[in-house]
Amino acid sequence: MTGGYQVYRAALPEVCAADPARMVFTADADGRCEVFTWDATARRARQVTRRPRGTLHGAIDRDAHVWWFDEDEHGRGRWWFQPFAGGAGRPGLTGVPAGLPRGLAVSDHGVVALALGDGRATTVHLGPRGGAARTVARIPGHATLTGITPGGGLLALSGAGGVTVLAPGGTVRAVLPGGGGTGRLWSLGFAPTSTGDPTGAGDPTELLLVRERDDHYVLSSWRPATGTVTHDWCAFDTEVTARWEAGGRTVLVRQDRHGRSALHRADLTARTLTAVPTPAGTLLDAATRPGGDLHYLWTATGHPPRLCSTHGTPLPPLPTVAGRVPGTQRDVWTPGPDGPVHTLLSLPDDTTETTDTADTGDTGIPEGATRAPAPAVFLVHGGPADHDRDAYDGVVHSLVASGFAVARVNYRGSTGYGPRWRRAHGRGVGLTQVDDLVSVRADLVARRLIRPDAVGLWGSSWGGYLVLLALGTRPGLWRAGVAVKPVADCAAAHRTTTPALRALDERLFGGTPDEVPERYARSSPIHYASEVRAPLLVAAATHDAKCPPGQVRGYLAALRAAGVRHEAMWLDSGHDGYDGGDHVAVLRRAVVFLDHELRGPAPGTAPGPARRPRTPRSARSGEQRTAERTTERRTTHAEGHHPQRPARG
Repeated sequence: MTGGYQVYRAALPEVCAADPARMVFTADADGRCEVFTWDATARRARQVTRRPRGTLHGAIDRDAHVWWFDEDEHGRGRWWFQPFAGGAGRPGLTGVPAGLPRGLAVSDHGVVALALGDGRATTVHLGPRGGAARTVARIPGHATLTGITPGGGLLALSGAGGVTVLAPGGTVRAVLPGGGGTGRLWSLGFAPTSTGDPTGAGDPTELLLVRERDDHYVLSSWRPATGTVTHDWCAFDTEVTARWEAGGRTVLVRQDRHGRSALHRADLTARTLTAVPTPAGTLLDAATRPGGDLHYLWTATGHPPRLCSTHGTPLPPLPTVAGRVPGTQRDVWTPGPDGPVHTLLSLPDDTTETTDTADTGDTGIPEGATRAPAPAVFLVHGGPADHDRDAYDGVVHSLVASGFAVARVNYRGSTGYGPRWRRAHGRGVGLTQVDDLVSVRADLVARRLIRPDAVGLWGSSWGGYLVLLALGTRPGLWRAGVAVKPVADCAAAHRTTTPALRALDERLFGGTPDEVPERYARSSPIHYASEVRAPLLVAAATHDAKCPPGQVRGYLAALRAAGVRHEAMWLDSGHDGYDGGDHVAVLRRAVVFLDHELRGPAPGTAPGPARRPRTPRSARSGEQRTAERTTERRTTHAEGHHPQRPARG
């Protein structure tokens, strides 16, 4: 742990299919995210990895071998494994070059499939666990290995063009198109059934799919003999992910809707959909384990994450915070051109006044009470294919404890509000989202919930991009900004970022910078750097592949040339650092910076009492929002979006 700050990954422990008491999870180790085993019978954990920069990806196979991805500062590396009880680590497959992790799958008989990216394509390797690899496929661009059948007879990969099913020799068994008129399609893994035949011959299989269609998300499935079946009775108006349950004919569906979660059980034979009761808030992960035990990771803004088991199985302890989480919470809906914009608003404890008639969205504020307007920070989420949720966030905790109101806006482009909302970029990439931030700011000011002269912005990754763009395009509205690992120059970032994000840019902008240069320029913060008036703190990473350091340096040079007051902070890490020390350093500096810039009194009023900025114990790390679930034995997905939809954070 570093300075009272513990890192964790927002994912359930992985459970051994043959022995559910044996698990693998990631947890804090002296401020780093590392892989651990957990013996539920003995209630004992063992640390597996000890890497200077931490370890994010871990898994466990049916034979209770523990897996982890050993990567360098650029994210490239190899898969390793060892027995559950410990021992020497061995390469998952020999003869495999280092690459970017694109998925691991292990059959019930120890057939290992590894997918690795090299910046241009995704290569799939296959072989016996610990044995020699053979290359079975090379797919241009970014693809994710999403599963292997229990007998090892088929593999599934998801990419921008849909889903490809391969035989072990690399023969294409099926291509399930996505995009265009058919709607996007994602693979969610093969059903957990097996013939017991290690050759995979006659391996019965059913592949779970989700298709975006008619502004809904619909469950589908594919079998070799019958092809694709769409389960029209199982459709959802907002984003979902799903997992097979034991037996292979029921599916646990987790839906993200309006910043919160719902859980459903779909019976594909009976064609029924049943709600699964869970507490109000957010489910960061959920899965049914052998024996029908439901595990889920639950949180709410005022409640740090906790692991739950419906059968009472002992699960690893999570880092938490002592005492009550400060602040009160409410939902605010602001009218907008494509529908109301949803904001999760957290207010500090000591600003209550008399009577409020402006806001009826009470989710924790005593009836009949109003608030003295507070200095506010808009905490802007990244992605763009992501959303802010009713979930504990250590940054929110720190800011509210320091006396700030915190607004988390699910602007157009966010997930959790349906396909139309996610595709709404009407005024241009970034500019549409800034419009929503401006509208919500005006609404909160009109409700007298925040001070109009003391509003700051803080965002990471794509959220940092929006911070820079808002400061430059609407300079009179913001008094300070914090941008962490941002996109600052869209064209320069496109030239030097990852291939997956380059493809994302081309979808968002409708082409490359050479093809549509005016669109990139219009949406680039560097184009407006000379217009910035608010003081700005920029934190960037020297090894950042997603938001490369060169384009940040160019933006900082533009600020200097324009005489804009700013501070720069450089981290010796990549985009998705797993070291709590970096998070603590940014958190402390940003809170002190915002306190200095926003704490001053409104014009014509006396200054209030000085307040010392606080950075309380936190269970949040940057990985919660950005990590992709690509290390499962068969498959699972990151909350709120699908892994083949790249996101900067």
